Amino acid sequence: MTCPLPERIPIEGFTYRDMKIDKVPATPEFKPRDPSLVPAKNRSVVINPGATCMPLGAMWAIMGLHRAIPFVQGAQGCTTYVRYTFARIFKEPGSIATASFHEDAAVFGGRKNVIHGVRNLVVRYWPDVVGIVTTCSSEIIGDDMNSFLKATKKKLAEEIGEERAAAVEIVLVNTPSFAGSQVEGYNRAARSFVGSLAEKTGDASDKVNIIPGMTYPGDIREIKHILKEMGIEATVLFDISETLDAPLHPPKSLPYYPEGGTTVEEIRGMGDAAATFTIQKEAGSAGAVLLEKKFGVKAFNGPMPVGVANTDMFVTALAGITGREIPKTLIDERGRFVDAMADTLHYTMMCRAAIFGDPDIALAMTRFACELGMTPVAVMTGSPSVTFEEDVEAILEEYRHLFTVEPKIFNKGDIFEFEEYLRGCNRLDLVIGHSKGADIAAECGVPLIRVGFPVYDRFGYQKKAIVGYRGGELLLYEIVNALMSHQYPIDRVQQ
Repeated sequence: MTCPLPERIPIEGFTYRDMKIDKVPATPEFKPRDPSLVPAKNRSVVINPGATCMPLGAMWAIMGLHRAIPFVQGAQGCTTYVRYTFARIFKEPGSIATASFHEDAAVFGGRKNVIHGVRNLVVRYWPDVVGIVTTCSSEIIGDDMNSFLKATKKKLAEEIGEERAAAVEIVLVNTPSFAGSQVEGYNRAARSFVGSLAEKTGDASDKVNIIPGMTYPGDIREIKHILKEMGIEATVLFDISETLDAPLHPPKSLPYYPEGGTTVEEIRGMGDAAATFTIQKEAGSAGAVLLEKKFGVKAFNGPMPVGVANTDMFVTALAGITGREIPKTLIDERGRFVDAMADTLHYTMMCRAAIFGDPDIALAMTRFACELGMTPVAVMTGSPSVTFEEDVEAILEEYRHLFTVEPKIFNKGDIFEFEEYLRGCNRLDLVIGHSKGADIAAECGVPLIRVGFPVYDRFGYQKKAIVGYRGGELLLYEIVNALMSHQYPIDRVQQ
C-alpha cells in the first residue's frame, strides 16, 4: 500500500512523514532462489553490486588536491553520478568537469572534446591542477590521450601564453570503467600523480608520505593527530580533510576553491621523503611502490590501522623509520582503548558478525572483530583483489580456535550472493559494512555498523574516525551500543 499524495503540492510543501511510502513485497512469502544461480560466478549479471567504477576512485583522489578539478573524458552521466555520490556522502558540492561525449565523439573520438573542454576549464577557473580521468567510452573507442594532451597544452600556450599554461599541471589517469573498481581507480591516480610530479632533489628529508586511500576526513585527521603527537612531518597525498569537509566561509575571491588539499609543491617533494605509508594497501600502494622503485623511498603498504594490532603496526613502523619515540599520549590512548575492550568483552564475545566492503576495510574490520572475540560468519569484498582471500585466511587462522562456526569468504562477489548466504545462517548478531547493507541488516533483524565507502544514509559519518586508538575506541562503543539496543531489554542493559 502507498500513501496517496494530493494532486497539487501545497505551498507549505511536504514533510518526510507525508512522503513515506510503505514497501509492498513482490510475493506474499519468501521463495528460495535457485541454488545454482546464487553464486555470482554462475551468473552473467550482477545483482546489487558491491563496488562501483574506476573513475569514481580517481575523482575522489583528485578532489584531495589544492585548487584541482577533475576533467572526465566521457559522457555527462559519468560526471553527474559521481557528483551526486560525493554530495550524498560529504554533503559538499564537488566541482567536476566533463568532456560531454555525444554521438559524434563516439564515432570520431574525443580529441576535440578534451582540447576545447580543458581550454574552457582553465580560462574560467584557473586551477593549479587538472586531472583528466578517462571512462569506458573513451577507452573503448581508443582515444590517443597522450597526443590529445600535447595538442591541449599547445592550444593553451597559444591562447594564454607559455608561462601561464605551464603553471597548470595536467595529469592523465587511465581508468577504463569496465575493469577494476573505484579502489583501483584511486590506486591508478596515486601512481599517475606521483609518476608525473614527484621529484628527488638529493636533499634527504625526515618527512614521511601518507597515502590515505578512500578514507574519510575524520580518518585523515586522526592520522594527522598521531603524526603530530610523534613530532613527524608528513605530506598527505589526496588530502580531502579540508576540501570535502571545508568550513563554510564567505568566498574571498572567485572562482572559489577550498583552502586545503595537497599542493603541487608538496607532491614534488615526495621523492625526498624517508618513507611512504599507504593506509589502504589496495588504494594507493601503486604510488608508494613507484616512489620506492624510482627514488628509493621505502614503502609500507597497509594494513589499515583499525583496532589494536593494526594500529600498533602503524605506530611502530612510524617510530622505526623516523627514529621518534612513541609518546606517552599515544600509549595512554592505547591503554584506554584496551580498557574499553575489557569493559565490553561480555557483550562482544562470541557474537557472530558479517563483514563486507572494499578489501582493506573488510580486512581491517575482520581483524578488529576477532580482537573483540567475535566470529566473522562471512567476509565479502565486491572489489576484485588478488590477495584478499589469502589475507583474510591469515587473520582467521590466528583466531580460528575461538570461532563458533567456520567463516565464509567472498572475493569479488555481489551483495545478492552475500545476503543469500546470511539468510541461511543459524544465527547472526551484527552486520559491518557500508550503507548498502541496510536492507540486509533489516531482513536479518540485526544492527548495521556503518564503515567504509559509501555511507550516505547517515549524517556526520564522514567526520568520524575509525582508525587509530581513539577511532577504534569510538567504533567499539558504537558496536556495543548497537548490540545492547537490539539484544537486551531496556531495563537489563547494565545488569
